[in-house]
Amino acid sequence: MTATSAATDIAVESLVSPVNSHNEWDPLEEILVGRLDGATIPSRHPVVSCNVPSWTGRMMGLVGGLRYPRVLVDRAQHELDGFIDLLQTLGVTVRRPEKVEHRRRFGTPHWTSRGFCNTCPRDSMLVIGDEIIETPMAWPCRYFETHSYRPVLKDYFRRGARWTAAPKPQLTDELFERGFRAPRPGEPPRHILTEFEPVFDAADFVRAGRDLFVTRSNVTNRMGIEWLRRHLGPGYRIHEIESRCRTPMHIDTTFVLLAPGKVLINPEYIDVDRLPGILRSWDVLVAPEPDPIDDRLLGITSMCGKWLSMNVLMVDEKRVIAERHHTGMLRQLERWGFEPIPCDLLHYAPFGGSFHCATLDIRRRGTLQSYFD
Repeated sequence: MTATSAATDIAVESLVSPVNSHNEWDPLEEILVGRLDGATIPSRHPVVSCNVPSWTGRMMGLVGGLRYPRVLVDRAQHELDGFIDLLQTLGVTVRRPEKVEHRRRFGTPHWTSRGFCNTCPRDSMLVIGDEIIETPMAWPCRYFETHSYRPVLKDYFRRGARWTAAPKPQLTDELFERGFRAPRPGEPPRHILTEFEPVFDAADFVRAGRDLFVTRSNVTNRMGIEWLRRHLGPGYRIHEIESRCRTPMHIDTTFVLLAPGKVLINPEYIDVDRLPGILRSWDVLVAPEPDPIDDRLLGITSMCGKWLSMNVLMVDEKRVIAERHHTGMLRQLERWGFEPIPCDLLHYAPFGGSFHCATLDIRRRGTLQSYFD
């Protein structure tokens, strides 16, 4: 080994990763925030339409691949700018993806699609400690979504982070149940995904140190959960949360970790008696009924359900950013001993979510721990 290569090896070994996040509540230091530029109504596909309200699915069939109406983008952008300002005021470093023209068509040997948007980094990347994992998402329109984050990912890698990509899925017809329809009220849960290959969205997982919790959904199958379990190895445990949602997609309006020993649950989707036994020593906080939304345009364009009131972002174990409109949730958080920070992001819903969805915490000041006996 030459002196130069030895020096290089020493320099690499001494790098301190800028990525470090083990849970949902340690003090937040750096975060990725999504971008609205170029957002496009998703191309029609059964795995997309099965997860959104029927009128939204019809809209995708009619205008999929077209830009969102300017009025929606402008309202959401105004709120997003205010949210970013708030994060920076709180001392959090904010990183952003590149702008992308999502109307461009792309494809594989099996299918073609247009894009969607890069508003929700929480879906396409999972941070476990000093590692960022690009996830194998099930929506064809999101196949190349992480490319807009590549400049940031390469920067993190050069500075010492680990960077992994799960196997890129084929997304052929074999992955999707033919003729699938969502279960009607009273029918048992079922999902559009088969076990043809591993797929999962990172937003179906939440982290509590050495323990992760996941909901199986219309974008996350058993093979995807098993892939992550084997990838993380015996140092981590993954627990499945049963959801009664008839169109499940993402855990952060169902089961939200707020602080050590405190979890927020959706009473419509969760049966408390069927939670994993490991949570017996934790306080299970039941989310209040969300405040109604009077905005008609928002009501007919939102891709999300009413429980976005639960889609909060923890700044630390006490401070929590929550939607200003949902006063019932703000008051309840105060009663539970938290310090809610009201902020506006109501008009982000047509683009995929709220505070938790719109972000990916890159660095939180803390170490890997176990929070369960």
